[in-house]
Amino acid sequence: MKLIWLLIVTVCVLSLAILLIAYICFHLTFYVTKKQKQVKEFDLPPGDEYVPYHNTMLNWMKEVKKIPFKEMKITSFDGLTLYGKYYEHSPYAPIELMFHGYRGNAERDLCGGVQRCFALGRNCLIVDQRASGKSEGKVISFGINESRDCMLWVDHLISVFGNEVEIILTGISMGASTVLIAAGEKLPKNIKFVLADCGYTSAKAIIKKVIKDIKLPAGAVYPFIKLGAKLYGGFNLEQTSPIKSMEKCKVPVIFFHGEDDRFVPCYMSYENFAACKAKKMLITIPGADHGLSFPADEEKYLTALKEFESNLHKASNFKL
Repeated sequence: MKLIWLLIVTVCVLSLAILLIAYICFHLTFYVTKKQKQVKEFDLPPGDEYVPYHNTMLNWMKEVKKIPFKEMKITSFDGLTLYGKYYEHSPYAPIELMFHGYRGNAERDLCGGVQRCFALGRNCLIVDQRASGKSEGKVISFGINESRDCMLWVDHLISVFGNEVEIILTGISMGASTVLIAAGEKLPKNIKFVLADCGYTSAKAIIKKVIKDIKLPAGAVYPFIKLGAKLYGGFNLEQTSPIKSMEKCKVPVIFFHGEDDRFVPCYMSYENFAACKAKKMLITIPGADHGLSFPADEEKYLTALKEFESNLHKASNFKL
């Protein structure tokens, strides 16, 4: 009898330990506090790799703050209010729907994107993803739920600007993975192409890579992170992924990646590119770290985009 009770107690203790570890992993990986969501007036990204570009980014932010915008909002499938800012270059121009990275926000990660859109004669909507900036929510899901939000933003743009509006899905880092996952779904004809800047292949792959970077055993830690996502976040971390979505993608995709990216390795864009079944182009920027392809070489970035669009024009009656 004592042995049975000992066994029961042992199982209970182990179960509680597993649940506790999973919760800690969930909190560290996916949960966002109110303080973490706060956006400073000029919220420059941390890290030594960004310091050489801080002046450029600061100037971009100051420029964007002077540009008139219209606030937009939608309600997510799970009842969250999500916010975005719409910047208009000219009426009836194509609209880039832009998504920022992990624990970032629209103003910080996408300010240079506004200037890039205007340089190409486009309008843009920069979105605070769930659990970021002004948008509601406390849980980041590495593109799983965010891709569903992306589809709702597309519907919103069509409802506001009409059935003929042309939309380009754009994302950087986790935002790139958001739009790549969405690209594997059935999209309306309004989506002309996808721009994915430094996106990862899957949540599992990038999380395991980061675990190894901090000198922890990925094989032992990752299952707790996956369990935490399921139990406390309500989502399956392996439900889908950018690379799986590329296997059924039908819209053109242009991939950008910095060759010196220390966070999301450049090879991940090569893998997504190889998996993509649609028209595609891959551009890598020598010397560029994570999310820095555009500021590192604006001319190459813009030239590649123009070439990509030109090729799409030649290939069909594609219109932008």
